[in-house]
Amino acid sequence: MIPIELHDSRSRRKRRLQPVVPGKVSMYVCGPTVYDRAHLGNARPVVVFDTLFRLLRHIYGADNVSYARNFTDVDDKINERAREIAAEGDGRALNDIVRGLTDGTIGWYHADMDTLGALRPTFEPRATDWIGEMVAMIAALIGRGHAYAAEGHVLFDVRSFPDYGRFSGRSLDEMIAGARVEVAPFKRDPMDFVLWKPSAEDEPGWPSPWGRGRPGWHIECSAMSEGLLGASFDIHGGGIDLMFPHHENEIAQSCCAHPGAGFASIWMHNEMLLVEGRKMSKNLDNFFTMHDLLERGVPGEVIRFVLLSTHYRKPMDWTETRRQEAEATLRRWGALVQAAEARGEGPGAGIDPAPGPAPGVLAALADDLNTPGAIAALHALYAAGDAAGLRASAALMGFALAAGSGQDRAALDRLAARLDAARAAARASGDFAPVDALKAALIAAGVEVRMTREGVTLVPGAGFDPAALAGIG
Repeated sequence: MIPIELHDSRSRRKRRLQPVVPGKVSMYVCGPTVYDRAHLGNARPVVVFDTLFRLLRHIYGADNVSYARNFTDVDDKINERAREIAAEGDGRALNDIVRGLTDGTIGWYHADMDTLGALRPTFEPRATDWIGEMVAMIAALIGRGHAYAAEGHVLFDVRSFPDYGRFSGRSLDEMIAGARVEVAPFKRDPMDFVLWKPSAEDEPGWPSPWGRGRPGWHIECSAMSEGLLGASFDIHGGGIDLMFPHHENEIAQSCCAHPGAGFASIWMHNEMLLVEGRKMSKNLDNFFTMHDLLERGVPGEVIRFVLLSTHYRKPMDWTETRRQEAEATLRRWGALVQAAEARGEGPGAGIDPAPGPAPGVLAALADDLNTPGAIAALHALYAAGDAAGLRASAALMGFALAAGSGQDRAALDRLAARLDAARAAARASGDFAPVDALKAALIAAGVEVRMTREGVTLVPGAGFDPAALAGIG
């Protein structure tokens, strides 16, 4: 079995992956808070950890890898957005607006991330489905002397956990001096953080021993990761912005709730994203969502390529030049693979296209997910004219280079015309439900949907299933 080494943020060194349960790997990645469309920065951890998921599945077997990525669907930001929607004229009860908002945002998220060729995780828990487990964990923390109830709140007592701050590399006193913390008279210490808070009558809330309320953000991931993967699991991932306070607090809660359990063995964090050398910001007019890029006609596979062209532990700079270069590279690679397919060398011709991904690609990915090194190996396969090796190796990284048969192309062209006509009708009627339904069906079939002012183009993406096209119509 190929050994995998990953940089552990806690020990600040590379460590060999040695699964808690031999032969099986478990991974938890913090997912989105669902109140608005995902932006490009949100897409980076999706692509990074999807690539790791693919590598783990290749080495350990698909049935031996468990990957959980959550949806935070109870949060103050969600409530604020719901109140804005109500103020704009929505007459539903706030709880109904919240549910509609979170359901719709999860749908957007899935549609956008599917275009990146990202596999769905094994588990996608919604926080609101795990309230009982959160209440139980909070009660256990109180019982062990690590949390206390005050004025309808429950707070974690940071002074009760001597290792608090070690993960992010700072002392508790330094954190108090440098952090913006919520000042509340019922806190024993300024750094104590909320595990449970009261809910207003019209806000989402659940019964608890401390009154009707809702969980704090940090306890959600601790409860869901334990429930799905156990008190000890292998890999915990997320963006570098989550290292403190979110992951620091997760460690404190989980280790105190389960003394002796290791929680996550390896912690991985992807760095931030820049746009043309600057931090992405609405104030700088360089902020855009995944939906914005896709609507401009940027293929999901191109976005994936750019995101993987920089090592995950380095800041990634999205530039127009990189986008153009990625598109040109994928076009060249696709042409080589498609020419081989036309000669009868592809799938369906009775010939195994390759014994598996090239050793150079596997070695790069197994070395702390070195995706730039893996892409360099793909370039070498292209230069050598190895279409079979390029196809298999690119597939491991989530790139589908084959265009599909002529019959598939005809079906895609027919569906593209149908979708374009549906869009024109929706613009006239204002009812976009048929367009959204058709688009969702195409994405589910592994088709990239590129909608521009000029028209609609459908391209086979990662996970393209030609048989599913017949069911679409």
